[in-house]
Amino acid sequence: MPVAELDGIEIAYELVGEGQPWVLTPGGRFTKEVGGLAEMARALAETGRQVLTWDRPNCGASSAVFRGPSESEVQAEMLGALLRHLELGPTVIAGGSGGARVSLLTAARCPDVTAGLAMWWISGGVPGLLQLANYYCMPSADAAWHGGMEAVVELDQWQEVQERNPANRARFLAMDRQEFLDVMDRWALAYCPCDDSLVPGLDDADVARLAVPILVFRSGASDMSHTRATSEALGAGLPGAELVEPPWGDDEWNERRAEIEQAGSLFVRWPLLVPQLVEWADRTIDGGSR
Repeated sequence: MPVAELDGIEIAYELVGEGQPWVLTPGGRFTKEVGGLAEMARALAETGRQVLTWDRPNCGASSAVFRGPSESEVQAEMLGALLRHLELGPTVIAGGSGGARVSLLTAARCPDVTAGLAMWWISGGVPGLLQLANYYCMPSADAAWHGGMEAVVELDQWQEVQERNPANRARFLAMDRQEFLDVMDRWALAYCPCDDSLVPGLDDADVARLAVPILVFRSGASDMSHTRATSEALGAGLPGAELVEPPWGDDEWNERRAEIEQAGSLFVRWPLLVPQLVEWADRTIDGGSR
């Protein structure tokens, strides 16, 4: 498995296909091996694309990294650095759920490596954002408060990154407890639905820098985690964005979630997005499938 070292941070990645460069980013802290992502990459590659999948910091075989104003912004920074390191050129940046947030921040802050932006299942709404802070930050903050970094490394949510990259255990234990708590405070606060930001971390200057084709898939009306209002606000608020219906029904996230989880992944049907993505890219992005 290829690993890029970027200023001391290890990023595991995989490339398939040849042609117009794309990068796919999943949600949660799931790895590039999560069900549906590799299948989506192969389906895009079959249309004449070169597709990058990667383990974000704090995911899979990549390094654990605790710094910056939010976890998503750290991951966006590293995706920009990875695209430059691989010299892929302007890349179509696409992702869903947490990967949508990372993709949007990357496109806004790294225009030199961005050819287009596509997003689906964008997290939003008061309950949706607060549950992200609770899931991503609170277990680690609680463990560090009561047991220090020795307790943090024992949390279930950090076992995979230690197993896939054994150096991560030392990275956790070397971190000052108070510094780690300060990071958890910042990262949790970043999810606070306290202002009019379209997504956490995105400000007006970021929006103004977006000058590429943008595709936004409308979220389901029944989806509390990725509200329809959030997707519609992005479709209306990002310059030149197209808002389209996804290739599945309203119940894709909520009512079908148990069924999808039984299949081992929330993302197993993401390959269904490929025909719409390809049509949009061929129509709007210079070079098409090249």
